[in-house]
Amino acid sequence: MSYTQEVPADPHSAALPAHAHTAVAGPGGRGPWLASVVVFVHDHDASADFYQELLSMQVAVRTPSATLLVGDNGFQVYLRAVGPRASHPVGHIGAQYVIWTADGPDDFQRCQRVLEARCGHVNTTHGEGFTVIEGRDPSGLPVLVAYPGPDEVARLEIISRYYV
Repeated sequence: MSYTQEVPADPHSAALPAHAHTAVAGPGGRGPWLASVVVFVHDHDASADFYQELLSMQVAVRTPSATLLVGDNGFQVYLRAVGPRASHPVGHIGAQYVIWTADGPDDFQRCQRVLEARCGHVNTTHGEGFTVIEGRDPSGLPVLVAYPGPDEVARLEIISRYYV
């Protein structure tokens, strides 16, 4: 899906060009696409169970210190155990958050139920035309799920919660 969207003049934002693909460029598209994410966790077994349920993924490979989960769309999540004392300092360089997109409104509600059951407290943030829920994985890492995705509703703002 491509679109052109006018954005108010702001030195930190720009309109997306008509040829921009917001979610899936990938094979046959106009550039690289995200295929895998690597997450360092305290306990990869507990984390594998959590992510497998939340993201509806299957275990492809499991070793004593790592697990590879694969989704129906081929996306991969590598979980690597780094021990119970490892930290994840916010504000350091590198990826801080991964935001998943639910497959539809029913899937979004399912993800919310999983997060509430697994971590007890879920924050909800509303953007222009989309909602993001946030919980924590077994290692205490933030886990975010949005609906609808950026392929359906353009992201025309940066939610301050995620960059401060």
